[in-house]
Amino acid sequence: MTIVIGFTPEPASTQALERGLEEARRRGESVLVVNATKGDAFVDTRYGTDSEIGQVRQQLEESSVPFEISQPMGPDIADLVLDEAERVDASCIVIGLRHRTPVGKLLLGSTAQRILLDATCPVLAVKPPR
Repeated sequence: MTIVIGFTPEPASTQALERGLEEARRRGESVLVVNATKGDAFVDTRYGTDSEIGQVRQQLEESSVPFEISQPMGPDIADLVLDEAERVDASCIVIGLRHRTPVGKLLLGSTAQRILLDATCPVLAVKPPR
């Protein structure tokens, strides 16, 4: 089985990566790190650079947990994460949560909320420490 970890280069996702690796070791499973982009902006700060993905790859290699990294592109980030989870028949999805204002949630929608509501497997939502 595989644990899917939604990743963006920010503190909430760093916590999700660490928690996802802990869960994978505990369960004896592999991980699939998904770093997705809509591809609608010249620079998407949530899409890992070669250097950032290289750091993730190094952390994964040091963990000794079997892994795969996917960087898909499409119109909806939540759908991309959910599609990858379905592709690998994920046992769990781990995502990081970040603080957003009520107005921010209303105007921008919530990828995390969509994943929580639409996933066909359990979802572990991780908050970064304050």
